[in-house]
Amino acid sequence: MDISVFQKARYAYQPKLPAGLSREVTDIALKFGSPTESVADQEDLKAIFKHSYGKPLVTFEPGSNDKIGRPLKAGVILSGGQAPGGHNVIAGLYDGLKKGNPGSKLYGFLGGPSGLIENKHIELTDSIIDSYRNTGGFDIIGSGRTKIETGEQFASSWENAKKLGLNAVVIIGGDDSNTNAALLAEYFLEHRSDIQVIGCPKTIDGDLKNEHIEASFGFDTAVKTYSELIGNIQRDANSAKKYWHFIKLMGRAASHIALECALQTQPNICLISEELEAKHWSLLQVVDYICNSIVKRAENKENFGVVLIPEGVVEFIPEMKKLIQELNDILAVHETELMKIDSFPEQLDFLGPKLSAASDGLLRHLPLRIARELLMDRDPHGNVQVSLIETEKLLMDMTQKRLGELKEKGVYKGKFSALGHFFGYEGRCAFPSNFDANYGYALGFGAFILIASGQTGYISCVKNLVAPADRWIPGGIPFTMMMNLEYRHGSKKPVIRKALVNLEGAPFKTFAVGRDAWAVKTSFLYPGSIQYYGPPEVCDQPTKTLKLEHSQLVT
Repeated sequence: MDISVFQKARYAYQPKLPAGLSREVTDIALKFGSPTESVADQEDLKAIFKHSYGKPLVTFEPGSNDKIGRPLKAGVILSGGQAPGGHNVIAGLYDGLKKGNPGSKLYGFLGGPSGLIENKHIELTDSIIDSYRNTGGFDIIGSGRTKIETGEQFASSWENAKKLGLNAVVIIGGDDSNTNAALLAEYFLEHRSDIQVIGCPKTIDGDLKNEHIEASFGFDTAVKTYSELIGNIQRDANSAKKYWHFIKLMGRAASHIALECALQTQPNICLISEELEAKHWSLLQVVDYICNSIVKRAENKENFGVVLIPEGVVEFIPEMKKLIQELNDILAVHETELMKIDSFPEQLDFLGPKLSAASDGLLRHLPLRIARELLMDRDPHGNVQVSLIETEKLLMDMTQKRLGELKEKGVYKGKFSALGHFFGYEGRCAFPSNFDANYGYALGFGAFILIASGQTGYISCVKNLVAPADRWIPGGIPFTMMMNLEYRHGSKKPVIRKALVNLEGAPFKTFAVGRDAWAVKTSFLYPGSIQYYGPPEVCDQPTKTLKLEHSQLVT
């Protein structure tokens, strides 16, 4: 098939491995630390994970490892949303298996976890792997959001793994997918199966991390892609000088993407969901905060600017969160009745007595199209699909209305024209940055070392990511160490805890120091496109978030 010159060049890129993975594989031994505990709910989780709880941390060190040279069969699954670097995780796993023993085989399960449940797979070969190295996307085997949850699904997964003669299954995914991997590992152990399960941390949202997993792969590429687009819009805004751009960014459960993009581009406004929740801000307070910048910039004859908005911000605004929860509860019982009412005002009258007074007032105050979205767009469980709410348009409409009120009072004398954008899918399948290409490859190769050494119940990890790649430190962290119990669908379930933006952390504090000036004075930065070829200080740099968390960024 025809390929671009750039794509051909990326196929040839050789990812850099940490020194700990660069020696002969038979000379890589495992070093075990002390037993670990979960982040919370220790006794409950011990009971759920009877066979896999409390495993020690694992690092790799020089030493003899006779197990690594045996032929192995492994299966790999891509689970959840796409993230740049996923193909390199598979390539690293494949190369490790072949380096350990050329007779080893790797099977790719098609379409996510359902591929294991339904035994839909392909054998991955040199020609297949070579045509996906250092490329974005998950199209090598596809992904899916099916969860292995029921007894029948677990049994089918076990049976199909046995049919293929697998030694291990590697699940590449986010917090929910790796929680699923932990449960599968426990299931195999409970049934005295020696099939191992290893995970790899994936999500562009950046909410799968802790002191041992410093970042999830894909985040670096996604934020650099979004930051390029934001910088382009900022340059346009500063050229045309007549539009306010409201830009919604991916990140429903956490605001890491918005925060990193703000650090890279210095927009006039960036909302951080976790901060709004901590301050108990109302929707009107958020609008007033935006308007304050618009009014001050208008006084300087700058009727333009940029606002960054995390995708899930409405769920962090307490009054909106309360409204959404009340609507979910009401529609769980009364959805059929509501859908029989054609008139939207009559629908509001139907809901009014069932809502709290505050929620009823808020729903009626929202722009009409947003209020309709809250009632019409439901997920299969009957809940509001928050990701489909056009938050950028909600804030644009409410800002325009508020500015009209301020103009009547003589407070605001500028001109306001707004444009809305949503940057989401643009970043999920970009060609991975050198950082993500190296990082994904190292995670996959590390997963092979864990498998070949007989381990299960671990997620592959790489530390010291602010250093050059040859100084990264690979190892493994037990799934259960990252877990707590949370209510899901009415009952407590074990889940890997999401990492939210730390309001006491260096990335947020650095942002907070600069934002008041950015709100008034045009201070835009233009990071440009991801660079793949050139000096390491241009091409191989990690995110500002990662540097700040390691106190290596001078501001």
